[in-house]
Amino acid sequence: MKIKQVFILTALFLSILIFTACDGSMSGSGGTRIVTDVREREVEIPADVKTIITLGPGATRLAAYLNVIDMIIGGEEQTANYSVLMDFNVAHHETLASLPIAGAGGGSGNNNGFPEEIIMLNPDVIIAAFDAEAADELQSQTGIPVVSVRHTTGLAPESFYDAMRVFAEVVGAQKRCEELLTYIDNLKLDLHNRTVGVSDSAKLNAYAGAVTWNGRRGFAGTYSIFGIFDAINAKNAAYTPSIDGFFEADFESIIIWDPDIIFLDPGNMDLVNEEYAINPGYFNSLHAVQEDNVYTLPAFNFSGTNITYALISAYYAGIVLFPEQFADINIADKAAEILNMFLGKNIYDDMARGGLYYGTITIGE
Repeated sequence: MKIKQVFILTALFLSILIFTACDGSMSGSGGTRIVTDVREREVEIPADVKTIITLGPGATRLAAYLNVIDMIIGGEEQTANYSVLMDFNVAHHETLASLPIAGAGGGSGNNNGFPEEIIMLNPDVIIAAFDAEAADELQSQTGIPVVSVRHTTGLAPESFYDAMRVFAEVVGAQKRCEELLTYIDNLKLDLHNRTVGVSDSAKLNAYAGAVTWNGRRGFAGTYSIFGIFDAINAKNAAYTPSIDGFFEADFESIIIWDPDIIFLDPGNMDLVNEEYAINPGYFNSLHAVQEDNVYTLPAFNFSGTNITYALISAYYAGIVLFPEQFADINIADKAAEILNMFLGKNIYDDMARGGLYYGTITIGE
C-alpha cells in the first residue's frame, strides 16, 4: 500500500512539473513574463528572449545603442540601404543589409510590417516604434507579441528614456541601458553647467535655419524651441512664445532679429542657395553673413532622433556660441567619445563624407 501511495504521489508530482512547464509559468523552461510597453500595453513575452525583429522609426537604433543588434533576425527595407542620416546604419550596415526584410521601415507609428515574412522568421518578440493600435494589429496578424517603444524626437526626451528601458527589459540589457542613460544625463549636465552662469546680455543671438523637419527646408525653416540651444542655455533668435517647435519664419522677421550667428543644415544648402540666387541682397544684409558667422549644424532627425548626432551638435553649438566656456572641447574628440559610447564605433569621418560635417559655410556657394 505504501509503495502504491509513493507511486501515485510521484506520478502526480511529475504531472505538475510537466503541466507547469507546458503552460509557460516556469521561468527558464520556456515560461513567459509580462512587460508593460510605452503605450501601457501589457504584453506576454517569452521569459528568455533570444530573437527579435525591430520595426518603425527608431526601434533598430535603440537595439544598436543597447548593443543587441545580433538579436535581430529580420530587418527593414529602409535600414537595408546605407544612409549616413541614421547613425546605427553606418555602424552596422553590413549586418543590417544581410537580414531578411520584415517591414518597410520608417513611418509615423503605423503598422508597416510584413506579416507573412515575420511569421516565417518566427522571432520571439517584435519590438516596434508603433502606436498602440498598430502594435495590436501586427500582433493579431502574426500571433507574435509586439512591444511598442515609440518615442518622440529631440535631444533625449523622457519618452526616449522610457523606450530604452522597455526595450532593455525585453532583451535583458538593463545594465547597459542604465549605463547609457547615466552617460546622457552627465553630458546634459555638463552642457548646462558650462553656460548657466552666462548672462543673457553676454550671449550671442543665434538662428538655426534650413532645418530638416518632416522633409528638407529652406532658410526660413526653424525652431521656436530648439533642444540643441536649450541644452546650452543659448539665446534663440527665433523663439516665439506662441509657437512650440518647428515653424516657417517670415523672412522679414529674420531681418529684424538679425542674428549674430547663423547655423544651417549642410544637407539643405542647395535650397538655401536657390533662395540666395533669387535675392542675394537679402542674405547679404544680414550681419552674420557679412561677418562670415554662418556655421553648419547637420540634421540629427531621420526615422527618429540620432541621439549621438544631437549631442555632438550641442557641443559644437557651444563651441561656436560660448568659445570661452567650451575652450577645452575639441569637437572631433568629443564626437569620437560619444559615438564610441553609443555605437562602439567612431563614425565621425563617415559623417563628414556623407555631408554631416561641422564648420563654417558660405551662403551662395
